[in-house]
Amino acid sequence: MRVGGQMQVDNPEKREITAHDLGVLLDLSRRARQVDNVPELGFLAVNDSHTLVPYRQGALWVAEEGVITLSGVVQLEANAPYVQWLNRVCRSVSLDNNPHPIELGGGQLPQDLVPEWESWLPGYGLWLPVAFDVIGQKTATPLGGLLLARDTPWQEQEVALLAEWMAIWSFAWHARHRPSPWSWRRWLQLAHDQWYARKDVVWWKQRRVWWVSGVVALLIFPIRLTVLAPGELVPANPAVIRAPLEGVLGSFSVQPNQIVKVGQPLFNFDDASLKSKLEVAQQALSSAQAEYRQSALLAVTEAKYKGQLALLMGRVEERQAEADYLKGQLERAHILAPQAGMALFDDPSEWIGKPVATGERIMRIAAPDDVEVEAWLAVGDAVPLSVGAPVSLYLNASPMSSVAARVRYVAYDAVQRPDGSYGYRVRASLNSPTAHRVGLKGTAKLSGNWVPVAYWVLRRPVAGIRQMIGW
Repeated sequence: MRVGGQMQVDNPEKREITAHDLGVLLDLSRRARQVDNVPELGFLAVNDSHTLVPYRQGALWVAEEGVITLSGVVQLEANAPYVQWLNRVCRSVSLDNNPHPIELGGGQLPQDLVPEWESWLPGYGLWLPVAFDVIGQKTATPLGGLLLARDTPWQEQEVALLAEWMAIWSFAWHARHRPSPWSWRRWLQLAHDQWYARKDVVWWKQRRVWWVSGVVALLIFPIRLTVLAPGELVPANPAVIRAPLEGVLGSFSVQPNQIVKVGQPLFNFDDASLKSKLEVAQQALSSAQAEYRQSALLAVTEAKYKGQLALLMGRVEERQAEADYLKGQLERAHILAPQAGMALFDDPSEWIGKPVATGERIMRIAAPDDVEVEAWLAVGDAVPLSVGAPVSLYLNASPMSSVAARVRYVAYDAVQRPDGSYGYRVRASLNSPTAHRVGLKGTAKLSGNWVPVAYWVLRRPVAGIRQMIGW
């Protein structure tokens, strides 16, 4: 009988389990199988269990959710003091991980929970643990339970009936309860189960010992220290064509990526000014030579012209040197290919008419199969790289395969890149020829020495912390 939200207990007498008790158990089992949802199943546990064994109050508690159902209550108020206290009581009892029913009273609880027990619950309580499994199968670890309380002591036969009923009821719960995989209570409970020390198991078979050993083994496991850096395919030994003089580019005889031969014309400077200067120099040379010849003839008869011959000869040589220099500049204005290969440069229309300084790079001549990897190692990722260290270049144009190479050299000084950042230039020779063309970019993975996993994980965080605290 239920009065005022609580269940009144008939005067129990010592009795054996009867056919009536078994019939009630079978009826409850049938109803548990036919329940459609979890709330109805919880209502069945805290209220209808009274038909099997009488009690006054009942509460269903789940470790990952807390108290979810109370006897005689339709709408549960999770923030009520009574519910909060029940949560602490159930959590305290569940810490023992005892899979068997436990008779409770004020004396079995922590001191801070005893006064409320006398105010809110009868003197005799019974904790029925249930192995609610949060990952899909039943386990031996109790992750919840049913708390019942009444005014008279619990009999052994009653506890056995309730334990059997809870075992049957738990199967229905497993079939319908789907806990959230992201519940923090679920993860805390799982962590507690793995870390809790079981008294019936020797120390080296404890789960926490195995977990600690596994973590330590993982942290000391050796792996290669790898870093990522922007990389690209570049010519290994190109012939760099630079401006031999200061002037304006006039025309190009080749197109970008064109295959050229040795001695083939590449481009020309605008030589109009050089030709005019050369003509002036040649005229000045002719005048100086004519003046010298005239003075030489007069020096045969007149002694005063002999002293001017040395001065006139010096002027002739000066004009001759100037003419030779301009002739050489005119020849250098026509650039020829120093070696066979592919002409690598930008759009010719961007160069024509553009003034260039002496030594400015205009193009490169590279053999199509003479390719290597160039990577820029950031200053913060400057790990030790030895000659011959493996490098894998993952090109943006072909991300499913990599280009294998070996480190040829690493620059000692960091230089400024076009984007403004500083980095160490790394060159790596290919292990085998590749079909990819020069200029393709991607990400290079550079492998250093073998280090423990702990060092690989903590290297950057520790470096950042040291920079912040100055230690």
